[in-house]
Amino acid sequence: MLPKIFKPYKSIRKNLIRIGPKTDGGYVIDKRVIKKSNTIITCGLNDDWEFEKNFLKLNQNCKVIAYDHTVNKEFWNKRLKKNLINLLKFKKLNYGKIIDIFKHNEYRIFFKKKNNHHIKKVVLNKKEKHEVSIKKILSSQKNIILKVDIEGDEYNLLKTINTEHKKINLLIIEFHKVLKNINKIKKFLLKSKLKVIHVHANNFGSIDKNGNPNVLEFTLINSKKFKTSNLKSNNKYPIPGLDFRNLARRSDIPLKFYD
Repeated sequence: MLPKIFKPYKSIRKNLIRIGPKTDGGYVIDKRVIKKSNTIITCGLNDDWEFEKNFLKLNQNCKVIAYDHTVNKEFWNKRLKKNLINLLKFKKLNYGKIIDIFKHNEYRIFFKKKNNHHIKKVVLNKKEKHEVSIKKILSSQKNIILKVDIEGDEYNLLKTINTEHKKINLLIIEFHKVLKNINKIKKFLLKSKLKVIHVHANNFGSIDKNGNPNVLEFTLINSKKFKTSNLKSNNKYPIPGLDFRNLARRSDIPLKFYD
């Protein structure tokens, strides 16, 4: 079972919507933030910007600023080589997988003009040329959606996120190795002005020895900007129609919380 503090606060059901695919890369948010947000700050990009692309369809005045030091020329060359080999071995025969070969072209089209991708690693304090501090990223921002998926380095950013909460409308964050870092998550949530409105287990991460997920996706809203209940939700998680399996061939992970 998970700590009660992980359990989302009550939301009006019609306010919760899913943006992005019905698989990995889609997230549940509160629709009230859509028109009130002017920038999505994405920390951790990989080859998936479906959430950002779908969000911009709902708010064309919004822009995306992404940070990921691993998505560089070498990344795309390796990806193309692997995809071409799979195609030659007849492993990519459906339409979607064939189109996926040209992902780099989609990347170049999306990240131009108002949208930008910086090949930088997001850190607490910059020490190397290829790094950028989370404080610098947030320094000139306001009314943002902050999206964090940086494979374990998220824990280094939590204190700054709480300090800079006034600039954030909504936070989407993936916590990795939950059991190992459970006290860090609890401390962050206890001190935060951001309230949990949704949580989902990423089934790519499987479960720990206690039956709890190793990876959790949280959505938190700024309760100082958007009216939020002080009561905990009665929903069962995952929520049908909103939550979908990250990995389709593996069962979703039901969540249980201490009272």
